[in-house]
Amino acid sequence: MKIEIWSDIMCPFCYIGKRRFDTAMEQFVHKDKVEVVWRSFILSPDLQTDPSKNINEMLAEHKGIPVEEAAEMNAYVTKMAAQTGLTYNFDTAIPANTFNAHRFIHFAADHGKAAEAEEKLFAAYFTEGRNIDDAPTLVDIAIELGLDTDKLAHAMGSNGYVQEVTTDLMQAQNVGVRGVPFFAFNRKYAISGAQPVEAFLETLEKVFAEENSIQ
Repeated sequence: MKIEIWSDIMCPFCYIGKRRFDTAMEQFVHKDKVEVVWRSFILSPDLQTDPSKNINEMLAEHKGIPVEEAAEMNAYVTKMAAQTGLTYNFDTAIPANTFNAHRFIHFAADHGKAAEAEEKLFAAYFTEGRNIDDAPTLVDIAIELGLDTDKLAHAMGSNGYVQEVTTDLMQAQNVGVRGVPFFAFNRKYAISGAQPVEAFLETLEKVFAEENSIQ
């Protein structure tokens, strides 16, 4: 079974969705027969990384709403994250363009650590207040993952993985991804949004049963 997950690092529901999906996978008896592929999606491609702004101001500008309303939305999703075991610190989150972070994930994927890179980047953005568009941050995460920082520097300095990210974005259009997180199971079934653990587990079992039914 192949599961493709379109996700963006600055999407709060994507981190929640990942945690719920991970929980479902832990409960899925046949998880060793599942291939998970992380694909890039960028919610705000024109966003300029700006450490001087806070996330409430960024969201207000993006949605054209008052800052107070944006703060209320972030407070709601913070509570939702907490129920999933995640800590969101929107007061320290740095609004950042995620294109380079997605390039980093593709680099990590080439070394079998895409899921670990996703987790580290989500935590860096939502919990630790680190700038995920900052080269030193990506280097630090590479070190934490045991990746070769010289190879990373070469890749990031030579437009490495730009095409891979672009291809993911094009495939998202072809598949019909309108929002993230988006989970495609063998490109036959899909789950959109941070659905409950039970929804992921039910779909995993359904797709596996279909794959292994007696012909």
